[in-house]
Amino acid sequence: MKRLALYAVSTALVMGVAFTGTSFAEDDKGPADMTLTSTIDPAKKAKPAIFPHGKHQETLECGDCHHSKDADGKQVAYVAGQKIEKCESCHNKAAGMPKKLTTFKEAAHANCKACHKKTDKKLAKCTVCHPKKKK
Repeated sequence: MKRLALYAVSTALVMGVAFTGTSFAEDDKGPADMTLTSTIDPAKKAKPAIFPHGKHQETLECGDCHHSKDADGKQVAYVAGQKIEKCESCHNKAAGMPKKLTTFKEAAHANCKACHKKTDKKLAKCTVCHPKKKK
C-alpha cells in the first residue's frame, strides 16, 4: 500500500511539473526590449537595431514575424509554443537563402520595413530602429 501511495505521489508530481513547464514555456514571450545585431555576418559598420519586442506583441501575433523551417530548409509557419531560434541561424551567407534573405540584416529589413511601410510610413525610416548614438 505504501508503495502504491509513493507511485501515485511521484506520478502526480511528474505530471504537475510537466504541465507547469509547458504553461511556463507558452507564457514566455521573450524580453520586452531587444538589441538586434548580427554575429554571423556582421556589417562593416554594424548598426544594431533597438527592437521594442513587447510593444510589437501588443498588436501582432508571434507568427506575424516568427517561423521555422522543415527538413528541406523551406519556411514553415509558426506554431504556438515552438522554440524561437535566432533569425541568423538560417539567415546567413552559408545557408543558401535567396539574395534578399541571405543575412539576418536583409531578412529583418525585408520583414520589418515591409510591415512598417504598410502600417505607418514614418516608422519605416532608418533612425526609428537604428537611433544615432548620443555623443
